[in-house]
Amino acid sequence: MSVLWRSAKIDDIVLSKFNLLALLAILGATLPAQDHPNFVVILSDDQSWVGSSVAMDPADARSRSDYFRTPGLERLARRGMTFTDGYAPAPFCCPTRRSLQVGQTPARHLYQQGQQNWPATYRQQLNIPKLLKAADPRYKLAHFGKWDHRFDRPLPAEMGYDISDGDTGNGTGGGKGSGGPAASADPKLIDHITGRACGFLEEQAATGAPFYIQISHYAVHLDIFYRRATFDLVQPWKVGKKHYFPPFAAMTADMDASIGRVLDKIDELGLDRNTYIIFLSDNGGRATLPGAGDPPMPRNHPLRGAKGSMYEGGLRVPFFVAGPGVKPGSLNRTPVSGLDILPTLADLADYPKDLPTTVDGGSLRSVLEGGDAVARQREFLVFHQSVSRRAQSAIRQGRWKLVKTWAQNEIELFDLSADIGESNNLAGDRPAKAKELHQALVGFLSDVGAETRKTQD
Repeated sequence: MSVLWRSAKIDDIVLSKFNLLALLAILGATLPAQDHPNFVVILSDDQSWVGSSVAMDPADARSRSDYFRTPGLERLARRGMTFTDGYAPAPFCCPTRRSLQVGQTPARHLYQQGQQNWPATYRQQLNIPKLLKAADPRYKLAHFGKWDHRFDRPLPAEMGYDISDGDTGNGTGGGKGSGGPAASADPKLIDHITGRACGFLEEQAATGAPFYIQISHYAVHLDIFYRRATFDLVQPWKVGKKHYFPPFAAMTADMDASIGRVLDKIDELGLDRNTYIIFLSDNGGRATLPGAGDPPMPRNHPLRGAKGSMYEGGLRVPFFVAGPGVKPGSLNRTPVSGLDILPTLADLADYPKDLPTTVDGGSLRSVLEGGDAVARQREFLVFHQSVSRRAQSAIRQGRWKLVKTWAQNEIELFDLSADIGESNNLAGDRPAKAKELHQALVGFLSDVGAETRKTQD
């Protein structure tokens, strides 16, 4: 090896990132040792629990799309664990995106009486960049795609990200009102996002330092943009009763292709051995699509409701995790949430401190290793919105879920194990259970100072 090295005129060689990796492989060299894992979080936008060709519950054929084809997500599901009961922190974009960064329910950081003033406190919370850099200063963090934090608009760089696309929102990627459905050269900036992500992966593979990257897609949020070639590809597909609109199928397929490209790059660079991949949507799917007409069956069937709703159609989302120690092709029915991502990173990256008591999620490490429980501070999940939204809340504990609409003081109780469609309100039949969950919900919201009225028009 030393002869080969001396004979090369290194000063005359211009090494690209690819050539550097190739040369290291030829010489049998090794990259610096890495003792902390990498993390790739992929966030889709407005994607329904049934918005892919993956059966989110193999026991229920209704839990997949009857039209869309998403081989990238199918591949991720085969690679790791599918969560049948995965939840977004909120049924809307912005509160979920803020929640993911700090592991806190939006009841703490968005739906407060001083909504316009409280966000300044948001910057002070422990977040993903602060946590990982405390675990290992070598961690490099990137965020590409839709940031959408609104209000006082804290920037990714302010939150600790080393690289990002900056202060982006719906309009950046062709948001509602941009003129779709239509063909586009780079629909929803999928090529831009994926290219930047793959370039970042190459750079980190060359250095050997641990990393976190969040790829936040603008798809499949409105407006609908797609590749012309993809649109032509989906046209012959047999349409379904809940999904049948070719423009939306094409946009979904374009986003899914990005997932496949990222998986390819991770494997190509040999990062798969020490990289966790987490996929979820920021909220449930829309109930309607412009130009699509009324579907014969609700778009989120068998779930009730849609984006903006505290029913399962607004909150339950596709949720997958792959990585070291995660059994390929496995299934887990434990209720999990995007709030659990930060505590999971803390556990896997050996964060040296105790998490603040304001962190509402729990580590998924035990679940990923074959267990069935998430160690949270509370044994329930709370969902809440108010102030600028219709005041509504939900609490999920075990198989039970309670939904409260504050203006009408209406309580609904559902047994999700028998009624995933939330069609049978059991509040009158199970008053003790309804009272128990209602007290837990109200007590929590009181503890965190959440507003329970709509105070803005």
